[in-house]
Amino acid sequence: MSVENPAHEQTVRTGEQEGAVSGPRVLVAGASIAGPALAHWLRRRGAVVTVVERAPELRPGGQAVDARGVTKEVIRRMGLDAAVRAARTETAGAYTVDVDGKVLETYRADDDGGDGFISEIEILRGDLSRVLHDDTRDGVEYIFGDRIAELTQDADGVDVAFAGGDRRRFDLVVGADGLHSALRAMVFGPRERFVRHLGHVLAFYSVPNEFGLDRWLIDYQESGRSAGLRPIQDATRAMAMFSFPSGDFDVDYRDVAAQKRLLGERMAGMGWLTPRILAHLDDTPDFYLDQVAQVVMDRWSSGRVGLLGDAAFSSSPMSGQGTGLALVGAYLLAGELAAAGWDPQAGFAGYEARMRSFVEANQEIGRLNARSRDVPGPDAEPGPDFTGEWFAELIECAINGVELPDYAGVPDSGAPAGPPITSSAKP
Repeated sequence: MSVENPAHEQTVRTGEQEGAVSGPRVLVAGASIAGPALAHWLRRRGAVVTVVERAPELRPGGQAVDARGVTKEVIRRMGLDAAVRAARTETAGAYTVDVDGKVLETYRADDDGGDGFISEIEILRGDLSRVLHDDTRDGVEYIFGDRIAELTQDADGVDVAFAGGDRRRFDLVVGADGLHSALRAMVFGPRERFVRHLGHVLAFYSVPNEFGLDRWLIDYQESGRSAGLRPIQDATRAMAMFSFPSGDFDVDYRDVAAQKRLLGERMAGMGWLTPRILAHLDDTPDFYLDQVAQVVMDRWSSGRVGLLGDAAFSSSPMSGQGTGLALVGAYLLAGELAAAGWDPQAGFAGYEARMRSFVEANQEIGRLNARSRDVPGPDAEPGPDFTGEWFAELIECAINGVELPDYAGVPDSGAPAGPPITSSAKP
């Protein structure tokens, strides 16, 4: 286990004086995107924040994630616009191709004001995670290689036992630990209650760029399956992308060897560059595979425990807005809690009221896109028609359909990383 900036040793400098930290103590589970984004805003609003992550370090790579519409404004308010743009993939656009590589359709990154199929801000999940961690690490305690083992809450706080043996008390706990959220299962019930499989599986991993890939994403589709390559900042490598239909999904999401076997089996016989891309499957350093799924819940909080990002409302990668939901949700959750004087009932209720319709619009897009990839059978319903005005209205709601209050009168340090604190490290 590694610890950055232990909370019990924090001090805050105000002018020439130094004193003990005040403010609510908040534990956030998960250090990918939603967790560090929430830590940023909680810290700025005056909270003392601890982030616990079961992985031993930040996880690199992963799929490219997008920032569109109102999400770009959240990034600007975080003071991270320059840092995020500097870490972009700088993808110029996307081609769909046939089996011989002939271009069928072209999408540019500047289409629809930069909010189209290829967003003007596209960044690998791992790179965005690093930007957010770098921004918060000096004002937030990060604990890597540990997890919440037990949790008990009462009217005044939450007692947490960590798997590593530590026990602490917090005022609030937020689960930002993804689709397979352990905290959600601990507090709200088994995953089967909330996770909705959309009938597809996605995989990503980096490969040597032996394909002459420049700044354009290439996508090939065949019989409901897809294979693709996308550029990343390291021009010597590229990101491979695969999807295939699957009515069920019973592979352990932590069993990488089994996942690689499944991908090889399901993509066998596919044309285009697929065999050459799969040849790098065994030696890639950053393989990821998971089901395309959504999380649907009637409420995102219970007492002093709340959920954020995919743990609460995964819209699936098919929506293209999972990161937007996480970043916007982090801004609203911290703002509503602070505006409510850190009262969990009022703060969580305000957050849900502001986010719910935004989430539902993005989840609908995810479902529609998943349906459009289904292989039609003799009795299948026709796929969705994306040419109608209704779809344009749905897209607008999914990109910009949420208000970002200024939270006038709510404390805001205005410093992206918060006030300086003392730090130490444990083995």
